Amino acid sequence: MMYVRAAVLIATAWGVFSSLANAQSIQPIRLIVPFAVSGPTDIAARIIAPRLSASLGRPVVVENKVGATGAIGAEFVAKAAPDGNTILFGTSSIMGANPAMSPKLPYDPIKDFSPVGLVATIENVLVVHPSVPANNVVELIRYAKANPGKLNYGSSGLGSTYHLGAELFANQTGTVLTHVPYKGQGPAAQDLLAGHIQLMFDSFNSAYPNIKSGRVRALGIASAKRHADLPDLPTIQEQGVNGYLTTIWVAFYVPAKTPKAIVDRQSAELIKVMQNPEVKESFAKLGMQSAINTPEELGVLTKTELAKWTKVVKEANIKPE
Repeated sequence: MMYVRAAVLIATAWGVFSSLANAQSIQPIRLIVPFAVSGPTDIAARIIAPRLSASLGRPVVVENKVGATGAIGAEFVAKAAPDGNTILFGTSSIMGANPAMSPKLPYDPIKDFSPVGLVATIENVLVVHPSVPANNVVELIRYAKANPGKLNYGSSGLGSTYHLGAELFANQTGTVLTHVPYKGQGPAAQDLLAGHIQLMFDSFNSAYPNIKSGRVRALGIASAKRHADLPDLPTIQEQGVNGYLTTIWVAFYVPAKTPKAIVDRQSAELIKVMQNPEVKESFAKLGMQSAINTPEELGVLTKTELAKWTKVVKEANIKPE
């Protein structure tokens, strides 16, 4: 009887030890945000993290690795073990515009990552100062062609999505616009209000208050469909600029060669999270529209965006500073 009790005690102790060991072996998933704390991307990641953690049954920890317009965070994930424990909160600039501008970045957006899924999109809008004699895209194109180089547009900086988006617009419409780079969208928007520049592409959420107050005039949405808050404002495509899209997006990527089973599981759980009504509402407050797609669809989007911006940079002869 004594031996039976001892065996039971040993078995119980071993079970407890095994449980602790297993618990300790569960590594947290590191969600790498390449931008500063409290920015929109960081806030979005922190909305997703606890829900994805509950869905996957593993802790998901947000880490900010800031610098070099996102390259530091992207390189960190590119060089991480392909085990699903490190995820990049990538953006259209990190995976498209930046590599197009600087081919010698320490990561390759196609070769170094496995796409997991889209998280959200941010619609852009073309806005002009009220002094510009144009009420729609057609009139702006006509005025720009009659006054080549005299319209100045602002952006958040050389090679930014806003900069390349304006160059794409100029290329597709046969117009000549003059770029005025700023250190961020905020300063550019302020100079637009002051009339120091005549137009810019801006995020809808940022531009909307000034559109409603009449301090700027919206000419067109740069996405595939109209915005619910301004349903009477046509898209730029609807106004004759066929195929024009500069929607900003954010998405999950893991290191290349991560097993497909891991990618598929993370993709499935991410889709569930992004379909949550509370998540959709929280993202809307950030000016983001929750979005979903498959790893394969994100892979196609990444390649398409990279090719698009690479072509824009080449045709506009844009050189990095």
